[in-house]
Amino acid sequence: MKSKIDGKSIPAVNEKILFDKMQVISYDGKNLGVLSKKEALKLALDAGLDLVLMADQGGEGYPVAKILDFGKALYAKKKQIADAKKHQKTIQVKEIKLRPKIGEHDYQTKINQAAQFLKDLKHVKITLMFKGREAVGLNERGLEFFDKINNSFEQLGLNKLVQEKDAKTSNSWSRVYYLKK
Repeated sequence: MKSKIDGKSIPAVNEKILFDKMQVISYDGKNLGVLSKKEALKLALDAGLDLVLMADQGGEGYPVAKILDFGKALYAKKKQIADAKKHQKTIQVKEIKLRPKIGEHDYQTKINQAAQFLKDLKHVKITLMFKGREAVGLNERGLEFFDKINNSFEQLGLNKLVQEKDAKTSNSWSRVYYLKK
């Protein structure tokens, strides 16, 4: 059984293991075979270490437990997660909302803003919103409008543009753009 501390799953340790028999692996990685919980705990405590449940179901049908220093292993795992978070790159998505009856100057302003976001290596989600009867020709008008957007980006020199994730609802159409690296 696993308990949760701070939303993270922590394996059962020593007496908290609920299984009577388990496959035990020693500190140096040797398979000690299937032992009772009592025998496994005695081996772990004699070595000054902990018995940690690694998997509820192993290859032989028994749970797998390992003898190790749980505090040290937990610290190493937390350190590994922290290092992974440091090197993780977050993608920022900026959304620009447009309507099909937008004025030409307003359209150019929005496209220039989107182009600047793309040059800053951010993803841009362009949402085309339709109201009432405008939504009747959503597919045709939407395709025409996104073709116009693609042409505008090409005129601004954004040739390595990738588009993905078309999302349509009853009254809107969204598309995500980003630059290839």
